[in-house]
Amino acid sequence: MPVHQSVLELVGHTPIVKARKLDAGLCELYLKLECMNPGGSIKDRIGVTMIEAAEKAGKIRPGATLVEGTAGNTGIGLALAAQQKGYRLVLVVPDKMSREKIFNLKAMGAEVILTRSDVAKGHPDYYQDLAATIAAQTPGAYFINQFGNPDNPLTHETVTGPEIWGQMQDVGGMDAIVFGCGSSGTMTGLSRYFAKTAPHVELVLADPVGSILTKYINEGVLDTKSGSWLVEGIGEDFLPDISDFTRVKKAYAVSDKDSMLAGRELLAKEGVLGGSSSGTLLAAALRYCREQTTPKKVVVFVCDTGNKYLSKMYNDYWMLDQGFLDRPQHGDLRDLILRPYAARDTIVVSPNDLLTVAYQRMKLYDVSQLPVIENERIVGILDESDVLMHVHADEARFRDPVSTAMVTKLELVDMRSPINSLMGVFERGHVAIVMDGPKFLGLITRIDFLNYLRRKVQ
Repeated sequence: MPVHQSVLELVGHTPIVKARKLDAGLCELYLKLECMNPGGSIKDRIGVTMIEAAEKAGKIRPGATLVEGTAGNTGIGLALAAQQKGYRLVLVVPDKMSREKIFNLKAMGAEVILTRSDVAKGHPDYYQDLAATIAAQTPGAYFINQFGNPDNPLTHETVTGPEIWGQMQDVGGMDAIVFGCGSSGTMTGLSRYFAKTAPHVELVLADPVGSILTKYINEGVLDTKSGSWLVEGIGEDFLPDISDFTRVKKAYAVSDKDSMLAGRELLAKEGVLGGSSSGTLLAAALRYCREQTTPKKVVVFVCDTGNKYLSKMYNDYWMLDQGFLDRPQHGDLRDLILRPYAARDTIVVSPNDLLTVAYQRMKLYDVSQLPVIENERIVGILDESDVLMHVHADEARFRDPVSTAMVTKLELVDMRSPINSLMGVFERGHVAIVMDGPKFLGLITRIDFLNYLRRKVQ
């Protein structure tokens, strides 16, 4: 293996691996591991080529400011190239983006501007429109515009497509490929390549529920209104300027729940850590495979790494909050407890622990209050305001035991109490401590109650 002169030389040439344990029916399913690009996604390819094409065309000069609107992965690909080439990069991203992506972008030196994810194209706060405005108002800035940049699909037509086709010759070729559509560059480029090289290859679109693309492909109807979805990076509420859907004859709409569960199944069965959009693509690919009545070789992209979604789809508590994981229902207040104590999910302290330990646990687990447990009994509760009131005048008091700051007058609620009884607890500014006689079961917070109510209308 050669020694490379830049991390940019590692973009592309990603492996393909056969899925062994997923149920693909009569088909053979092959995973194109774009998650193994240095920035963790297929968008590394266009991040490099769009910048290098702009350099060759004289559109950007050394030290220039680059601006783009992105759902995340294109931003990371651009940040990788901009960092190595010495450009300032300003990215406008919707606020549904995972915090791991934001941390990644900032750590790479990009300037991140969060904007609303609940508005459609044409609104001044829509991420693409806002990026275009910022670029226009910034002297000398270059707007990359992945949704209208011809170098985006050209990358996949001239590089990604030939790479996949060449690799699949080792197993006798391929019959179909499953992809997602955000900017539409991957789809358009592959469509053009396979139209020339292997027109028999079927192009299959994986699309989040709420996107307008599935209905457009399957029914020829272009909706003017889209829904919302949690999956990041794919799905659209308009047709990008560079898009070419003419060879795509089949699309599958995949729910957020099925996307997340498919991504987790990919890790559990094949050992591949993919992101939320990878889950969408896999769920669609498995549906396509199971529908086939003759054996086919099917390629699906693992288009990004799951490292960017550890706080979401790989976090059981987030999955439970969203209603994506099933758990036993009891018909009482136990159904509202996110972190049951019996399962050792509740974050607790003892009366003898130091306040600094309690504070660190609050920060580490992103909780605001801690039950104080002694001999399996709840003896108090400590929240962040209790800690603050105790230490604000003398920070040395962080070394005091929890018992000196905890509240011992507890709001105990029997698990059989009516749900509406929680409102009185919340109105008094407390958290509900759920009990089964003397046995502590867990806490119910305001946000737990809100999540419970939201799940009922999903």
